[in-house]
Amino acid sequence: MSRMASPPLLRLDDVRLTFGGTPLLTGCELNVLPGDRIALVGRNGSGKSTLLKIAAGQVEPDGGEVFLKPGTTLRYLPQEPDFGTFESVGDYVRSGLGPADDSYRVDMCLIALGLSEDMVPSNLSGGEARRAALARTLAPEPDIILLDEPTNHLDLPTIEWLEGELGQIKSAIVTISHDRRFLQTVTRATVWLDRGSAKRLDEGFASFEGWRDKLLEEEERDLQKLDRKIVREEHWLRYGVTARRTRNQRRLEGLHQLRRDRKDARRAEGKVVMSAGETRESGKLVIEAFDISKTYDDRTLVRDFSTRIARGDRLGLVGPNGAGKTTLLKMLIGAIEPDTGRVKLGTNLDLAFLDQKRAALQDEESVTDALTGGKGDQVMVNGEPRHVAGYLKDFLFKPEQMRTPVGNLSGGERARLLLAKTLATPANLLVLDEPTNDLDMETLDLLEELVANYPGTVLLVSHDRDFLDRTVTSVVNPAEAGRWLEYAGGYSDMLAQKRDAAKTQKSDGGKSAPKKTAVSNASASPKLPSTSNKLSYKQKFALENLPKEIEQLENRIARAESEMSDPNLFAKNPDRFNQIASAIDADRAALAKAEDEWLELEMMASG
Repeated sequence: MSRMASPPLLRLDDVRLTFGGTPLLTGCELNVLPGDRIALVGRNGSGKSTLLKIAAGQVEPDGGEVFLKPGTTLRYLPQEPDFGTFESVGDYVRSGLGPADDSYRVDMCLIALGLSEDMVPSNLSGGEARRAALARTLAPEPDIILLDEPTNHLDLPTIEWLEGELGQIKSAIVTISHDRRFLQTVTRATVWLDRGSAKRLDEGFASFEGWRDKLLEEEERDLQKLDRKIVREEHWLRYGVTARRTRNQRRLEGLHQLRRDRKDARRAEGKVVMSAGETRESGKLVIEAFDISKTYDDRTLVRDFSTRIARGDRLGLVGPNGAGKTTLLKMLIGAIEPDTGRVKLGTNLDLAFLDQKRAALQDEESVTDALTGGKGDQVMVNGEPRHVAGYLKDFLFKPEQMRTPVGNLSGGERARLLLAKTLATPANLLVLDEPTNDLDMETLDLLEELVANYPGTVLLVSHDRDFLDRTVTSVVNPAEAGRWLEYAGGYSDMLAQKRDAAKTQKSDGGKSAPKKTAVSNASASPKLPSTSNKLSYKQKFALENLPKEIEQLENRIARAESEMSDPNLFAKNPDRFNQIASAIDADRAALAKAEDEWLELEMMASG
């Protein structure tokens, strides 16, 4: 009731759109109310980006109504920003301001995002272009913000800054993202676009997957009931219609309608079938680095880094853009030589490499040629020849897409094609540089499962916190003065170990050096999209007090878990059991948020 107290700022009603004879949207509805924070989710190709473009007025639907409340301001962040003829980033960002907007917001966003007004758009990296587009979208503080994959190409400090900024502005937000933790932090409602229609859940993304699975189970039960009803009616048609055909014409037509309904029922789309190409087993030692260093243009990216990677290890590299993650990765696999030190590679290594720039894909070649290298229509998978059409079907491509130029594919389709190409390569060393960009969540789930259970060795660069937590056995992260440190466990484990090291250093007056969890190494001072080590008073206060807050939350969770461990608690006092369970969930969410905030501030302070 309260949600609909205010009229919508934006309303899409019965929106329909067909591409190439195939219905994409078949009656979608979307209401955006003041203050809404909506996650727009769905499979790749379900029409999420198209629906957002319709909402932004950039695509005209075939039918239905799009209503924007008069006087409402709206800004849209596309997946690929268009800088047009703008000569500087400052001009581009200011072009997004309205007549009543204050230009100070441009300066604030540019500084916070590590950009300057005189930067030339054509010279921007992918991450810089994304940050410039974000600045243009956020600076006006419009009534509605539409965001299409806002975290793509962003590093962790920028993602966490964006989460904080979206948390404090008053704009209504509709966002598409594959980053689960971002959606959990930012959203309070979820719209699921599935097989042409949209369903709304008035809860944030954290509740979505359970709700979706429940709806799919109910749908499957309804289809089974329809199947049984058709069988009953067909039995009547065969054995009961004789001599009664005239007066039972209505029932006969009802059977035909049931058959049409069953034929038209669109089941949930299939899932990607994903497995990595198998090959011989590598030696027990895969990679060993001895004090390797690398400097470009008087800037040291890696200094005196040493590590030992064994068969079965899954190593994640995480840190700000420009810190040297890809440089370190390429040195470890022997793609580039270190300036000093040496890298020893183990025996029987077969490598498959997924490049974040997707250089392995050429826009002019067909999907088939991208997989086969232009050598027919067969691809070798696990030593067996497979027809391209069948293998592509495993990655949700249709047979008619075999001859489609790669340049005509969507971002999600390109991501799936590159995965298909990489995973068909027989390998025991899987190297993934930002593999999660543009993947839908179902595909991401399967990739997580593949990486977590991969029998070989994995080197992984990612800014996806949830993906790292679910897959890697250790994390390498940049520290000050060009050093890199390795931490056992995933991203959340790294946060806990950094916090423990800071507590230890604080307790002895800063006399001890930061604790080395596994291996000490090096990278140049990270280029952070913020004010570097010039923290505001509020940020300094938070940096000093967050460890205490985190410790209190940990102690509270531990006490609650201890009480919950009583096997008779639920029988004795079910209300108390439920109260504790709810409190633990809330405290764990608060702990994750506090840890993320602490890491961002700690990285800014040491930058």
